[in-house]
Amino acid sequence: MKKLLLKLMITAALSMTLASAEGYSQGERILDMQKMAQAMQDIQSGFFYNNADIVKAGVKDLKETIVKIRPTDAEVNNKDIYEKWLQNDLKMTNKIQKKILRKSEDIEERFADGDAVQALQAYSKIASRCMQCHIRLRKW
Repeated sequence: MKKLLLKLMITAALSMTLASAEGYSQGERILDMQKMAQAMQDIQSGFFYNNADIVKAGVKDLKETIVKIRPTDAEVNNKDIYEKWLQNDLKMTNKIQKKILRKSEDIEERFADGDAVQALQAYSKIASRCMQCHIRLRKW
């Protein structure tokens, strides 16, 4: 049983490594952004209908998708060192990801505890982080 579990863990680790080695395209980023937008809409619907299951499903989708977001291969492989230093997209992306993960956990916990006001404030902070990233990366 332990050997089977070990083999499964090794296979999962290798598949993650291969997936990250394949790169990340603009098309994949767009799909992930659409998934996150849908997750945010689901969370909001859960608030309006006072349904913890919808909120949990939205938070789950958001948390699963936010960890996939990263700079595209073109951004990573940029040869202009000065431009790369100025943008520093990876560092910014990681910082925003961590904050969104933390706030999404807050939403789930606070809504489950019956504190919808605090859950809504955490939702608002996530939306603010999303806009921060969009303004910087998309130059809105």
